[in-house]
Amino acid sequence: MSPAARSAAPVLTIDGPSGSGKGTVSRLLAARSGWHLLDSGALYRLVALAGSLAGVASEDVAAHAQLARRMRVVFESDPLGAERVLLEGSEVTGPLRTEAAGAGASRVAAWPAVREALLERQRAFARPPGLIADGRDMGSVIFPRAELKIFLTASAEERARRRYKQLKDKDSSVTLAGLSLEIAERDRRDMTRSAAPLVPAADALVLDSTALDAAEVTDEIYAHGRSRGIFD
Repeated sequence: MSPAARSAAPVLTIDGPSGSGKGTVSRLLAARSGWHLLDSGALYRLVALAGSLAGVASEDVAAHAQLARRMRVVFESDPLGAERVLLEGSEVTGPLRTEAAGAGASRVAAWPAVREALLERQRAFARPPGLIADGRDMGSVIFPRAELKIFLTASAEERARRRYKQLKDKDSSVTLAGLSLEIAERDRRDMTRSAAPLVPAADALVLDSTALDAAEVTDEIYAHGRSRGIFD
């Protein structure tokens, strides 16, 4: 294990496929624990979005890797606590959460050069009092020594339904059938890519959230954290 893999603060990782609820649960856990939050998926979305805004060819791996290293990103909240993401000083929160951005993230995340460019950037989020790290390879690659690793999943049908509920008021063109196909294709890409495929870490706890709401999943993970002594 390289020194870079060691964290400067306790880390709880939550990995899983699109629509499993890991983003919502991670935000709830960060608020409850007072720990920092890493939304690693947003970083990959930002790489794809930055490339699109800069007119970079969609398959130009080297240019996207350069953007991953150099892009200026700020994660913050507005006065009401809602998420705000700034890219090069401009707010991109809306475009970042579209299905198109998610597809772009899945595309660039398959490139080892981009993953390597973001590696230390992600690890730098681990600082006291602790970090909730949300993504697809947080426990298997980025934080292999995390104090607690969760792999959160749900049925494909439930994940599509959740994404539809999230997006229907923002994008009138989305359909449940279309989202089901997109999620199936993204699962295939994420699970079969050569660089850090989407799989549970060997020591991860696998939780199925199909029949649970976000609050119930948060409670269960927090209880596991308390049993490990990482939460009060």
